[in-house]
Amino acid sequence: MVIEDLVEIAEKERAGGKKTIIRCCMAASCMSSRSEAVKAGLEKAVKDAGLSDQVEVRGVGCMRLCCQGPLVGVEPGNILYQKVEPEDAASLVASTQGAPTDVERGDPEQPFFKKQLSIVLSNSGVVDPERIESYIGADGYKALHSVLFEMTPKELIDHIIASGLRGRGGAGYPTGLKWATVAKTPSAQKYVVCNGDEGDPGAFMDRSVLESDPHSVLEGMAIAGYAVGANQGFIYVRAEYPLAIKRLQIAIRQARQIGLIGSGIFESPFHFTVDIRIGAGAYVCGEETALMASIEGKRGTPRPRPPFPAESGLWNSPTLINNVETFANIAPIVRKGADWYASIGTAKSKGTKVFALAGKIENTGLIEVPMGTTLRQIVEEMGGGAPGGASIKAVQTGGPSGGCIPANELDTPVDYESLTRLGSIMGSGGMIVMDESTRMPEVARYFMEFCMDESCGKCIPCRAGTAQMHHLLDRIVKRQGTARDLATLEELCDMVARTSLCGLGQNAPNPVRSTLRYFRNEYLALLAPGSNGQLAREEQTANSH
Repeated sequence: MVIEDLVEIAEKERAGGKKTIIRCCMAASCMSSRSEAVKAGLEKAVKDAGLSDQVEVRGVGCMRLCCQGPLVGVEPGNILYQKVEPEDAASLVASTQGAPTDVERGDPEQPFFKKQLSIVLSNSGVVDPERIESYIGADGYKALHSVLFEMTPKELIDHIIASGLRGRGGAGYPTGLKWATVAKTPSAQKYVVCNGDEGDPGAFMDRSVLESDPHSVLEGMAIAGYAVGANQGFIYVRAEYPLAIKRLQIAIRQARQIGLIGSGIFESPFHFTVDIRIGAGAYVCGEETALMASIEGKRGTPRPRPPFPAESGLWNSPTLINNVETFANIAPIVRKGADWYASIGTAKSKGTKVFALAGKIENTGLIEVPMGTTLRQIVEEMGGGAPGGASIKAVQTGGPSGGCIPANELDTPVDYESLTRLGSIMGSGGMIVMDESTRMPEVARYFMEFCMDESCGKCIPCRAGTAQMHHLLDRIVKRQGTARDLATLEELCDMVARTSLCGLGQNAPNPVRSTLRYFRNEYLALLAPGSNGQLAREEQTANSH
């Protein structure tokens, strides 16, 4: 494979396009609503109507507005159909020739779509994730060729640093600095790992990217391998994502067949291979040291740091670990420039962020917005607010390790620093909306139960602390708690956060702390009779000292 071959594939893909393209969502959410049957019906209707030379039916990835699936788009015309049934196929195909149809129309001009800025999701819902030619036709693998022949590894790393990209796995560590650490660590063997172990309840961002645009992740990993001097990559994906695994396997096989992964990529000295490792579903394996232990065939439990993976990771070799969304940003940054990417977002949080909108909200689905977009713009304008005219009470960001942000803080811009100030975190991008009927102590109990069940048990603060916190929350929710229980709960929050070994335990108290901070009256109302007066006296005594 040389650049001329890549250009030829791209030109053939573009030239071979039909006059009309019908895009049928084949992501997991739509497939759960029979989109496979919809696509088969569309293909049959095209054939029966004798339109095979004019109309192409293309299976694509996530088209974002998951609550209205199955979704079907028609180009030209930017036409969107929603809740399409297999029996709608003939009418929909006939409409491409001017015939009327009563298939339910969606509105591609609504704020849910129009306020998005697509970088990571630019190919989602557009390319066929099971055909590498479709990705190449959208400028795929051009960035990899560019860095191999036009940039040194140091120039590439400087480029990523200048872009301001921060890791999208949750902590927000500067991506380029992490790459630089791995690059400067001397070793004959280095690794690149993609963390696809997305385990937060309500989160499906990484799953959608892997299902919809797997080659963007592979290309990003290969570029990272060149930058840091690694020739082996691993993608760690949880077993609950069978469609993502299937499409990754197809993508890796196709890239190997035409020489975009493997030995002598683009006839250069660079070699890079990628293998998949499937996790059994342990939430703790989203933590990088536990993930590496699992890849090595060991039990997935965290280890103390330092040493950090960048210096001593897989099999004691320097290892670069980024998540799916981080790698999917790399090729666009190389193609369009560091300055372009740095111009998007805020001063300290550059670029865009993908969020999975879920919970008590009209428009559930996948969005990508510039950093700095406010929570209100996301949940009220794009999300359409709470169903049935109810009021939004809180938004939880960051999954089980995140916090619940009250409605009076909805004008907060979504960036790393602002969310931390409110007692939450960005996390990987889950965003759960709660309406006025939600009981916040029950929310805290739910997430604490999740953290308790998912604790690996290696360190006592997390193993015992989360169990005790859940016990106290359960007592309070059942109206059996006392003022002393509430005080003990707060003490445990501090202890577990300060002394746990890894991020699971360190951040497990966040939902409790944030709900106590903003919705303390709900806890007080649940305390056993007489406890409120006792608590007031105790707080008065504490304040006097």
